[in-house]
Amino acid sequence: MTRMPLRRRALLAGATLAAPALWPAAGRAQAIWPDRPIRLIVPFGAGGAIDTLSRTVSARFAEVTGGQTLVVENRAGAGGTIAGLAVARERPDGLTLMMADIGANAIGKELNPNLAYDPATSFTPIIHLVSLPAVLMAHPSVTATSIQQVIDQAKARPDGFTYSSAGNGNGSHLFMALFLKEAGIRMVHVPYRSGAEMVTALVRGDAQFGFPTVSSGIGQIRAGNAKALGIGTTAGTPLLPNTPAVSTVLPGFECAVWHGIVAPAGMDPALARRINEVFARIIAMPDVQQRIFETQAGVTVGGSPEDFANHIRREIARWTPIIREGGIRSE
Repeated sequence: MTRMPLRRRALLAGATLAAPALWPAAGRAQAIWPDRPIRLIVPFGAGGAIDTLSRTVSARFAEVTGGQTLVVENRAGAGGTIAGLAVARERPDGLTLMMADIGANAIGKELNPNLAYDPATSFTPIIHLVSLPAVLMAHPSVTATSIQQVIDQAKARPDGFTYSSAGNGNGSHLFMALFLKEAGIRMVHVPYRSGAEMVTALVRGDAQFGFPTVSSGIGQIRAGNAKALGIGTTAGTPLLPNTPAVSTVLPGFECAVWHGIVAPAGMDPALARRINEVFARIIAMPDVQQRIFETQAGVTVGGSPEDFANHIRREIARWTPIIREGGIRSE
């Protein structure tokens, strides 16, 4: 029997995160994918940011696939891991995809050691769709008007300030935990159940600080009910042009919500590339990019399956020590 060259075997393994053996039918499917409606599992409920993104993408799916549809299916619960487990158990035949989230598809096992699947090995990364910037916000009663002043005041008053989040282990919790670590300061964490609740709590004065996505906080910032002190991404955002990046004070600081498409582990790389091409065409459409920016302050990313796999690996490596050092566990 002729053995497959080592280089070829390495390439086949590269598109998944420690993927198991390939399903034999997957390679044949890629030539005609999609030949029927495709399910896109969304790990949170209808109406949220990730659901809005999913429906924006699905609305243009038929246009680039010869009329086939992308059916959005919301499976909320357990920080997205109910959806993650369901997709992890599917065949990697391209018929079931998932809108990826950092918890369900990257750090879920760190947040919940009893999770029934390992996000690092249970999926085939397909494409990194978007990056959604976050903003360090403060209640108007906070006298600090800059990131450095926040750090100085917090050092003078250890545990004297509180910050809200959208829940234990949520991105807004991790972003603030990273900020506190890099700045060498402490604040008291007050978790809520959603991004809307965390912002409302800050506006009421129940917490002094928060680190939500720009899209979650910009309404209250523009209304004067909260202050924007820093943007989590180095590039900043044109929606808040006078707000500096946190990295101007803490070099190397970077945080953003990200979403992309993943499939069950073990997908044939040729099929993964075919699916990648379809979604790359969708997010390259100017009106899709404009809608993502207008509704979520988001920036489209794209790239290859390998690029997205590498991004997920970096996220796992970056957030794991933050989670462990902070003893952070999901609710």
